Amino acid sequence: MQIGVVFPQNEMTGDVGAVRAYAEAAVDLGYRHLIAYDHVLGADKAVHTTLEGPYDLSHPFHEPLVLFGFLAGFTNLSFATGILIAPQRQTALLAKQAAEVDLLSGGNRLRLGLGIGWNHVEYEALGQDFTSRGRRLEHQVHLLRKLWTEPSVTSTDPFDTVTAAGLNPLPLTSPIPIWMGGFAPAALERIGRVADGWFPMAAPGMGLEQGLEVIMNARERAGRSHLPFGIEGQLSSGGDLDASLRLAEQWKAAGTTHLSINTMYTGCTNVDDHIEGLRHMASALGLS
Repeated sequence: MQIGVVFPQNEMTGDVGAVRAYAEAAVDLGYRHLIAYDHVLGADKAVHTTLEGPYDLSHPFHEPLVLFGFLAGFTNLSFATGILIAPQRQTALLAKQAAEVDLLSGGNRLRLGLGIGWNHVEYEALGQDFTSRGRRLEHQVHLLRKLWTEPSVTSTDPFDTVTAAGLNPLPLTSPIPIWMGGFAPAALERIGRVADGWFPMAAPGMGLEQGLEVIMNARERAGRSHLPFGIEGQLSSGGDLDASLRLAEQWKAAGTTHLSINTMYTGCTNVDDHIEGLRHMASALGLS
C-alpha cells in the first residue's frame, strides 16, 4: 500500500515558497504521491444562495496539472487528481495537458482522477452543459485513451469530434491510468465499466465494501475484471492516533492500493503546521 499526501489546496495561499516547502517535506518524510483537488472557479454564494457544495470563491485552488508540472521539476513524487472535473473541459486539451505532465515527470507518475463535479456555475463559465456531465464523462474516457495511444485519431460521439488528428508527442505512459470518484449508484456503475481505480467517498465499515461490490459486478459485466484496479484511502492527521492506525489497517485489509494523509481541517494555520501533521503521521506509520 503506497502512502502519499493530500495537498492542502484550500488552506494554502498563492505562496510558491510554501508549495515548494510542503512538497519537499513530503518527499523527505517518505511519502510517495501527492493528490490535488480541482476547481477552476469558486462561486459567489452571496449571489448563488442555493448552491450546495463545500467551496466558494473564498477558497484558493491551484490548477492541478500545472501544479504537477511544477512539482515534477524538483521532486520524485507521483501525482493524482482527486478529482479533476473532466466534463467542464475540452477533452482534447485535457488529453494534451495530462500527456505533458506524464512526459515532464518521466512517465508512470500520473493517475488522472476524474469526476463530474457539483458546481453548475463553473460549467456555465467554461461553456459546457451541466445536465449531461455524467454521460459525457464516459465518452471522454474512451476518447482520452485513444488520443494517448494512437498517433492519428478519428472519433465522433455526442460531445466531441476529432477528425484525423493526434497528440505529438504522445505520453510515455500508454495509456495514462484513469481513476474516478463518486459514490452514487450511477457513478459506481460507470467506475466499474471504464475506470482503472476509485477514490471512494466512504470508509471501511461505512459503505466502502458495498460500493466496491457494485463496482466489481460492473467490471465483470464489462469484461474488465482481469485488469488491475486501485483504491485510494484517506487518513486525517488530526484526531486519535490509535484510531487512525486502526483505520489504516482496515484500508489495507479492504484491498486499498494507495493511502493518503490529509492535514486539512485539523487546525493548521500555515504550511509549517501542515508539514508537522505529515511528520506526525509519517512517524506513526513507520515512514521516517
